[in-house]
Amino acid sequence: MGASKRNEVECARQKCYHCYRPKSSCVCSCVKPIETQTKFIVLMHPKEFQKVKNGTGHMTHLSLPNSELYVGVDFRDHNRVNTLLDDDNNLCYVLYPGEESHNLNTDRIVLEEKQLVIFIIDATWSTAVKLLKVSTNLQKLPKLSFTHTKSSQFQIKQQPENYCLSTIESTLTILELLHEHQMEKIDTAAFEHFLDPFQAMIKYQIGCIAESKSEHRNAVRFKKR
Repeated sequence: MGASKRNEVECARQKCYHCYRPKSSCVCSCVKPIETQTKFIVLMHPKEFQKVKNGTGHMTHLSLPNSELYVGVDFRDHNRVNTLLDDDNNLCYVLYPGEESHNLNTDRIVLEEKQLVIFIIDATWSTAVKLLKVSTNLQKLPKLSFTHTKSSQFQIKQQPENYCLSTIESTLTILELLHEHQMEKIDTAAFEHFLDPFQAMIKYQIGCIAESKSEHRNAVRFKKR
């Protein structure tokens, strides 16, 4: 293995402990933070924490200064989560679809001078169901949802349904709706760059896939000689 190739491999093994991606594909320089009145709490399933190549929960947290991120499955006895839930000054919701959910497209949230806190579960659909089932303190929260006509830009990952969005895409939709309801005052130009780290990740992964295919074709040609 040549020196340049060894350096690439070594860089790929090293991790950026800010965005939790390999240093070779760090997206920190692409993050354009948006200040919000709303507090966002990202509850990341451990399986998502292990997905260093395509997880978007960390990107969401980095993009929102008024956010917190916690990794786990059972949040019943999580001190910080329960502190937020027990604070009468907070109006807490969990982003979770369902017929009983508060649809933010049509229904404005009445804050009554309270702090809006939105819990976002960063997990696959099946693990999100299990997380909410175990975390009975979160089950009691009113659920928040939205409807949309967007298609996920997650080209390197097959979504379970056409309407499914990644964590960072879902958060952007929430921000846009809060802005539309005048619950947030965000420069609309900021929305255009919110997905920059997400798009940079996708571009990098597509490049890796193309390079891998090229190397495979070259290897096949070499064997045929």
